[in-house]
Amino acid sequence: MRSKLLTVAIAAGLGLTSISAMAATKSQQPAKVMIDAATLQQLQAQLAALQAQVSDLQAKQEAQADAQVETAKAVNDVQVQASDAVAATKKSSDKLSYKGVNLTLGGFLAAETIYRTHQEGADIASNWNAIPYKNSSVGRMSESRFSARQSRVSLLAQGDVSPDTHVAGYIEADFLGGAQTANQNESNSFNPRERNVYMTVDWDTPGLHLLAGQNWSLLTLNAKGITPRTEAAPPQIDAQYLPGFAWARQTQIRLVKDFDHKYWLGISLENPQTTFYVSPNQSKAPVTSIYNTQAGSGYDSANTLSLNHIPDVVVKFAADPGFGHYEVFGLGRAFYNRYNSGAGNSNHNVYGGGVGVGMLLPLVEKVLDFQFTGMQGRGIGRYGSAQLPDVTFKPNGEISPIKENMLLAGLTFHANPDLDIYAFGGREREEKQDYTYNGVALGYGNKSYNNAGCDIEGGACVGNTKQIWNGTLGFWWKFYQGKFGKAQFGAQYSHTVREAFEGVGGSPKAKEDMVFTSFRYYPF
Repeated sequence: MRSKLLTVAIAAGLGLTSISAMAATKSQQPAKVMIDAATLQQLQAQLAALQAQVSDLQAKQEAQADAQVETAKAVNDVQVQASDAVAATKKSSDKLSYKGVNLTLGGFLAAETIYRTHQEGADIASNWNAIPYKNSSVGRMSESRFSARQSRVSLLAQGDVSPDTHVAGYIEADFLGGAQTANQNESNSFNPRERNVYMTVDWDTPGLHLLAGQNWSLLTLNAKGITPRTEAAPPQIDAQYLPGFAWARQTQIRLVKDFDHKYWLGISLENPQTTFYVSPNQSKAPVTSIYNTQAGSGYDSANTLSLNHIPDVVVKFAADPGFGHYEVFGLGRAFYNRYNSGAGNSNHNVYGGGVGVGMLLPLVEKVLDFQFTGMQGRGIGRYGSAQLPDVTFKPNGEISPIKENMLLAGLTFHANPDLDIYAFGGREREEKQDYTYNGVALGYGNKSYNNAGCDIEGGACVGNTKQIWNGTLGFWWKFYQGKFGKAQFGAQYSHTVREAFEGVGGSPKAKEDMVFTSFRYYPF
């Protein structure tokens, strides 16, 4: 169309030129010149109209070219979005979908070794408060074991009730259960053990998060916010973690409020249990108390249960201000028993608890991390890895919470994407809670207890633990990371000292050196 219009315009221009020439040469014919002038005016008008049409067409073609450019850009954007969608699909291919619920598998397979310079009769989880003194014959012997029992399986189910409301369920288990039928004679048939089983509901707009079930205690350090599955345990191999680390896994009902995912405030009601120290002379006390009961239905009858009727209460505030993660928490506990108070037998509550802090600091971003937890209070022993006792008894039968403090600090060096090296030091320390009645030594850490045989094989030794401290060094080498998961090897060395209170014959010490190795494969 454009070429035809140009042809017509050129022809008209040529005709106009011819007519003008004729008018100039034929000056003797004035009437004809006037006719030719009129014709010339008409042709000029036609030419102007044709030129206007050509300009309009050129403008339309330029607009069409711009539209084609925009279309090409839009097509390219769609292609990029499609590519991103494919990548996202590949990235989320580790999740299974069933009836609108996303399922994520997790866990690892482990083959581990344990060597201890003194027998504890323990598997991969060390018994810190049972490191034997020299009066124990087996404590003069070393132990070596192989174990696959820390292998772990987990399943996370997640669903969106609405764009604002999200629900999830999580279950995690290992094989560190030790039923009566479990042994190492032949079949090594160790049973699965519940680690975490809980459900969560998250409401985005009000910033509320509900958790119900068995999970890490709220007082356990998190890596970010107060969010389940971000608990920051030390990177050790030992399944009992390290002395000084404050933690528990127990059934709870927890409610957390977040403030723009930067500050967090939570409260948790958690299953109570009390650990006791009963003096070897307790039967000589003027008043005896009832403080535990034989395990009944649903429990191993070889165990006992403390008499508790008020849950442990934990309140925690956490902050992620931009550099590092910080926490402060408080713990409230109630201890319950029954004894003769002078007016007949009656039930009694004694209260305890503590306060603590925790932090994770990236001292050098993605290279060096610092971790610290600390806690102090009365009756808090069960929340420490060393499992020192919560309480003892006064001569009148009343429960007496034992004062304790615990702390753990460590560094993790990320040498490269495949190698992490860590070093930690921790301590748990109790203060004596001792009593004397008519010359009879009672309570915990009494200086009249007999420690004279603690360093003699077969000798008598009370040896109440005053403190346990530990130094640990280890590494994890991820020798494969790819589409088939991750495989890694770790090794850990630790030195632990158990120190007793001063008693008759001195204050004995027991030392333990341990070496662990671990092969782990994470398929998911």
